[in-house]
Amino acid sequence: MVKRQAPKPLELLELMQFKKPDLNGRRRRLNSALTIEDLRRIAKRRTPKAAFDYTDGAAEGELSLRRARTAFRDVEFNPSVLRDVANVDTSSTVLGGPMAMPFAIAPTGFTRLMQTQGETAGAGAAAAAGIPFTLSTLGTTTIEEVAKVNPNGRNWFQLYVMKDRSISYGLVERAAEAGFDTLHFTVDTPVAGARLRDKRNGFSIPPQLTVGTIINAIPRPWWWIDFLTTPKLEFASLATTGGTVGELLDSAMDPTINFEDLKVIREMWPGKIVIKGVQNLEDSKTFADLGVDGIVLSNHGGRQLDRAPIPFHLLPAVAREVGKDLEIGVDTGIMNGADIVASVALGANFTMIGRAYLYGLMAGGREGVDRTIAILSDEIIRTMKLLGAHSLEELTPSHVTQLKRYVPTSFIEAAPDRL
Repeated sequence: MVKRQAPKPLELLELMQFKKPDLNGRRRRLNSALTIEDLRRIAKRRTPKAAFDYTDGAAEGELSLRRARTAFRDVEFNPSVLRDVANVDTSSTVLGGPMAMPFAIAPTGFTRLMQTQGETAGAGAAAAAGIPFTLSTLGTTTIEEVAKVNPNGRNWFQLYVMKDRSISYGLVERAAEAGFDTLHFTVDTPVAGARLRDKRNGFSIPPQLTVGTIINAIPRPWWWIDFLTTPKLEFASLATTGGTVGELLDSAMDPTINFEDLKVIREMWPGKIVIKGVQNLEDSKTFADLGVDGIVLSNHGGRQLDRAPIPFHLLPAVAREVGKDLEIGVDTGIMNGADIVASVALGANFTMIGRAYLYGLMAGGREGVDRTIAILSDEIIRTMKLLGAHSLEELTPSHVTQLKRYVPTSFIEAAPDRL
């Protein structure tokens, strides 16, 4: 039987520890975020609905995005034990340059709408972390400004081939002159996807003040103060900045884009060139034959064709067929460092984060992006140690089992007589 005694004051004092309160609200809320989903919740509280939904949403029924995230959640890891993993190496050489972690910041449009620091926060955080930053054609910070923020790091540029080809050519020349080392030639956007959240919210650039937006702004005055007291929102590559998001995208994209455009841009660009938006194995083989440097398996974050293929599911076959000829990137649906580890194990040379970066930006500006990178980096290192992998090179398909919730059926095989 346990012997009872009166509490001893000195022992009680040893149990009582008072944490010094942090009076810095931004630091306090960011330190409370332990996952990317935590940052998402903070971002949703602090950002007007239309701007948050532009980031968070996808096309039509948003099936492509949900399926991509489900694919990562359905990964089962197969760890090796009794390995000395006191230290792991997360660095690699990708597209001719170093990466401290196997992920880059993806190109995102209208970024200063999410939070006024926009691309400068992303580029600065990427520089500090030793990872690449990718500027979008539809970015709200110029090529030259990004180069100033990240003068010694790796800057990538994402290119839309627009109806007015001279605009695209001019951007290619400016990116080369500014020292950007890799061009992401985007091929999955002949027209804009149907972003239904944006249509329902009446989302436009710049934001229009309506009764709804005013009501929504009342609990978020800091966003509007930032928006109204910082330089005018302008775009690096569009002559006009007014209209709905769909109208702006359609003005920038061209359904006549073809392989001849790729040939022209390839001849213009002095650095590495990557094809972004590849969504099947046959196209991967085609681009390997064309001699580009890499591809990104992507369905544009689910923001273009809904019900598009899941990039993570495409990865093993693509890596097996063209991995010796091309460097392979993956994006869409990444919300955890474990997603990145699984991608590398199945053959990706690098991954790209879009929404995860923007959730951090909305949650706390530059410090929020730093927090995103820190969360993902910690998760990558911890996952590698628990798998018994000392380096990215030691990650192999044997580490991953895909618990398939979606079992594809080929209608070509099922009904060959209808071809």
